[in-house]
Amino acid sequence: MNILLVAGGSRKTWPQLDFSSYNIFVGVDRGSLLLLEEGQSVDLAVGDFDSLSKEEYSMVERRAKRIHTFPAEKDDTDTQLALEEAFRLFPEGLVTVVGATGGRLDHFLANLWLPMEERFQPFIRQIILKDEQNTISYYLPGEYTVKREADKKYLAYCCLTPVENLTLKDSKYLLEHQKVPVPTSYASNEFVGDTAAFSFDSGMIAVIQSRD
Repeated sequence: MNILLVAGGSRKTWPQLDFSSYNIFVGVDRGSLLLLEEGQSVDLAVGDFDSLSKEEYSMVERRAKRIHTFPAEKDDTDTQLALEEAFRLFPEGLVTVVGATGGRLDHFLANLWLPMEERFQPFIRQIILKDEQNTISYYLPGEYTVKREADKKYLAYCCLTPVENLTLKDSKYLLEHQKVPVPTSYASNEFVGDTAAFSFDSGMIAVIQSRD
């Protein structure tokens, strides 16, 4: 089950999307309207919708198959609420989030750190953030192989927490059993083949594939 979750960021930040590869479409606040403007269905719309005019909200209300409206003042962001509901409805789903990494830095950081929340930990390998230059995926301790995306050259290992025994293989810059005591981004690494391998024993890592 492939789910596209569209946050309210500008369409200019979206990656190239093959909408036919997704089974479910979730709109977050203005993201619901953006999906409709792309000619896509909206299976679930979530948010306070304070970024929409009355006419725009009326369109979303009429055309979304399911809509969950929340007050503007709340403890969770619209994206948190949408992601939580997506996994409640489709616990096996692979969720690709777009429109979540451009614009305001506070919004970007809130979205980057989403998988660190306890409620999303069981789904950490099912969350992917994408924009026009980057793909971000998340990992808990273990051994992994990353497949290079065709249009990506750069590879970063962003330690979101302290990490033990970080080992990087099959990439331009290597590490062997590195202790990472504070959150650190090992940026501007590069693929040397179609895959790269890494492992670590504790903490959480975001792996970022990027292109210029």
